[in-house]
Amino acid sequence: MLAMNYRGPYRVRADHKPEPEIEHPEDAIVRVTRSCICGSDLHLYHGLVPDTRIGTTFGHEFTGVIEEVGPGVHNLKVGDRVLVPFNVFCGSCFFCQRELFSNCHNVNPEASAVGGIYGYSHTTGGYDGGQAEYVRVPMANVGPTIIPADMDEDDAVLLTDAFPTGYQAAEMGDIDEGDTVVVFGAGPVGLFAAKSAWLLGAGRVIVVDHVDYRLEFAQKFAQCETVNFRYVDDMAIHIKKLTDGMGADVCIDAVGAEAAGNFMQTLTGVRLKLQGGAATVLHWCINCVRKGGVVSIVGVYGPTFNAMPIGNAVNKGLTLRMNQASVKRHLPRLIEHIQAGRIKPSDIITHRIPLEEVADAYHIFSSKLDNCIKTILVPPRARVSMS
Repeated sequence: MLAMNYRGPYRVRADHKPEPEIEHPEDAIVRVTRSCICGSDLHLYHGLVPDTRIGTTFGHEFTGVIEEVGPGVHNLKVGDRVLVPFNVFCGSCFFCQRELFSNCHNVNPEASAVGGIYGYSHTTGGYDGGQAEYVRVPMANVGPTIIPADMDEDDAVLLTDAFPTGYQAAEMGDIDEGDTVVVFGAGPVGLFAAKSAWLLGAGRVIVVDHVDYRLEFAQKFAQCETVNFRYVDDMAIHIKKLTDGMGADVCIDAVGAEAAGNFMQTLTGVRLKLQGGAATVLHWCINCVRKGGVVSIVGVYGPTFNAMPIGNAVNKGLTLRMNQASVKRHLPRLIEHIQAGRIKPSDIITHRIPLEEVADAYHIFSSKLDNCIKTILVPPRARVSMS
C-alpha cells in the first residue's frame, strides 16, 4: 500500500509498505478516505518528539471504510463509514471508565502520562497512523464511530481531533456567560477553540497569532477580535489594556512546543532542546489571565521539563487545566452542533493534496505557504470514489 514514511527531521515521503493485518480479535482494518496533517504532526516532522522512529507512518486524524474486522468485533461491519478518534483506548480501564480516553493505561502501559495515539511516535505506543491507504485500528469495538449518513466526510474527519480538541480547550476553561476568552494560536485547534468559546457562552473572544492571513481567517471563521503579537511589546500589559486592567477570564494555549515570540524560549526549547519546547505561550497565558482565572492548555509539549512561571500562577490563584482531548466523550455534542448548522468544520480546509504528494503537503503546511490553514491528504482509491 501507499503510505507516508518518516525518514528523519524534515524528511518524509510516500512509499510502498506492507498492508496491515488483523493481529488481535478486536482489530479492524480501515481503508482510509481522508487523512489530515495536524499541527502537532509538525512537532514530529521537526524532530521535537522523542522516539520518533525511521519508517513510522504519521497521521492521527482519519476517516475511512471498514475493510475487515476481527472475530471479536461486534459493533462494526465491513462497509461501514467511520471516523477514528486519535486516541487509542480500551474503554474499560480505570481511566477510560472516567472518560479519560487520552490517558488509557492498557494501550500504552509503560508511559506514566499519555495513552495511545495513532502515528505519534513510540512515546504514545508506536501505532502506525492514517496517512496511508490502510490502517490497523485496535480496540475497534470502542474507538471508531460510524459517520452519520447525512454528514459530509470532510466534516467528519475534523471530528477525529481538531474540533474536539478545540472544544475541550474551551470546555476546560469553565467559561461563564459573558467571559472574555483569549486564544493563543490561530491554527485549526485555536480556530475551533474560539468558535467553541462562543458556543459555551463567551461574551468576547480574542485570538492571538503573528501570521496575518491566519488572523484574517480567524476573524471570518470565528467572528472574533485578533491581535498580532509582532506589534505588541508586552503581551500581559496589552491584554490588560483590552480588559479594563483585569486580564482575561480564560486563556487558552492552542500552540504548544513551537511557539514563536520569545528568543530565549525558542533557543532553549526548539533549537537546543534543553526544555520540552518553547514555553512562550504558557508564560503569556499565566500572565494575561486575571487573578482567579483559568488557563486551559491543549498545545502539545514534549516531555519532560519546561520553564514556566508557576509562582505567578500560585500567587494569582489560577486554575490550570490541560490534557489531550478525549475525543469520544465529545462526539455526541459536536455531531449535534454540526447537524444543527451551528458550525461547519470543513470550512477550515484550504488544501486537498494527493497522498502521493505528502512531502510537498508537509512543506506547504509547515512553512505556512499558499495561505494554508488545514491540509487533507486523499489516497488514490478515495479520489476515484470522489470523481
